[in-house]
Amino acid sequence: MSPLRHAAHPHAHTHAPVSFVHAVEAACAAQALKLTPMRRRVLELIAAADKPVKAYDLLDQLRPDVARAAPTQVYRALDFLIEHGFIHKLQSINAFTSCHHPDERHTVPFFICDRCGAAIELCDSKVASMLVAHAASLGFTAHAQTLEVHGVCAGCRESGG
Repeated sequence: MSPLRHAAHPHAHTHAPVSFVHAVEAACAAQALKLTPMRRRVLELIAAADKPVKAYDLLDQLRPDVARAAPTQVYRALDFLIEHGFIHKLQSINAFTSCHHPDERHTVPFFICDRCGAAIELCDSKVASMLVAHAASLGFTAHAQTLEVHGVCAGCRESGG
């Protein structure tokens, strides 16, 4: 796994699944990566979701289009997409979400709503830099970083949901 890098994008993100898939296609072309039909379809399903999606939910969505879709196919596609930084795996809820910056490798914290299941990617370079710097000060070499903060999003709090 490559060293941890971080994004410096302290701005709001919009949900644009088609643009996201095109950005991943461009990144794959630039890196000479093969975006197979299965990888592309899994990516499209994740991109279209309004919240993180679990692997078996992806499998259920694939079955009408891919008669013999199997869990191993979905997991291989997910592994590829994670490996190249196109999606994030949210460890605490075992679900997957699109990356807002698929053209760069980075690690970011997430805020996860325990009521509606939404996940908000926090693209603030200071957080990731602080964790990497603190690890280095302890003589620790970080290979992976998962920071997930659970709570209630503003929408759920305001609606009482």
